[in-house]
Amino acid sequence: MSGTQTTSASSAQGYLDDPRNEDVLVYVNGEFVPRDQASVSVFDAGFVLGDGVWEGLRLVDGKLLALADHMDRLYEGAGSIALDIGLTREEMVAAIRATLARNGMQDGAHIRLMVTRGRKRTPNQDPRFALGRATIVIIAEYKTPRPEAKAAGLTLMTSTIRCSTPDVFDLRLNSHSRLNFIQALIQAINCGADEALMLDQSGFVASCNSTNFFIVRKGELWTSTGRCNFKGITHRKVMEIWRESGGTVRELDFTLAETYAADEAFVTGTLGGITPVTRIDGRRIGTGRPGPVTADVARLYQAYTLR
Repeated sequence: MSGTQTTSASSAQGYLDDPRNEDVLVYVNGEFVPRDQASVSVFDAGFVLGDGVWEGLRLVDGKLLALADHMDRLYEGAGSIALDIGLTREEMVAAIRATLARNGMQDGAHIRLMVTRGRKRTPNQDPRFALGRATIVIIAEYKTPRPEAKAAGLTLMTSTIRCSTPDVFDLRLNSHSRLNFIQALIQAINCGADEALMLDQSGFVASCNSTNFFIVRKGELWTSTGRCNFKGITHRKVMEIWRESGGTVRELDFTLAETYAADEAFVTGTLGGITPVTRIDGRRIGTGRPGPVTADVARLYQAYTLR
């Protein structure tokens, strides 16, 4: 990516381009490598099968937000697929901080931490063909969410692809395999939307393809039960701070009809924080502009990030 290219202005994952990212050093298995030279083997389990786990973290004013929560999820996820990371939590945090230090980063960075089962003897599913240690890659980049998305709000389209139940695939496992969500996003993009809204197996609203989803009804925040969503860390923090402020959060099953009739809607994610949603399936949500409750949630979340 050159410094003159632009990412989508209307995307939950969009960000402002920063020429400093051209010179970042990437952590690859304990070594720091220029980004255009960073690589893993074609026999790596992550490349071959998406066999691995990952985390996305934000650096704000020298602080890694919700660091303990991210490490909890990373090590729990690795344990659930019998992946030996090979580093203690303390060593992993030290590697993240070393990556930030080598790049001179103090603020405004987004970190993608990726761990796979490592290089394999041959490309197949069997984890017993892994040759040794896990592959660990840490990419730190300067990323500021595009202000246009927050000012105008996102447009969503309801995908025909459903969020899976835990017996099919547990979405709380932050796996490298994301093809179903990419398919849902492609549907949304082809229909002129920014992100896909996804339902569960019963037809209730579950989440978006890369973010968690809230609606606002009569001042209350509604979000799905969590049976079929990411249960993201930002999602949980938003519920905590809204309740601490005296607000009401309901985790419940709700329908598209209730969503269309909502006063406001927004999504949450590590990179974007709080991003308003103003249209779903061609329908205007509320006034069709970011609403006051969403603004209050964003203000509280911003205060949390600076605490």
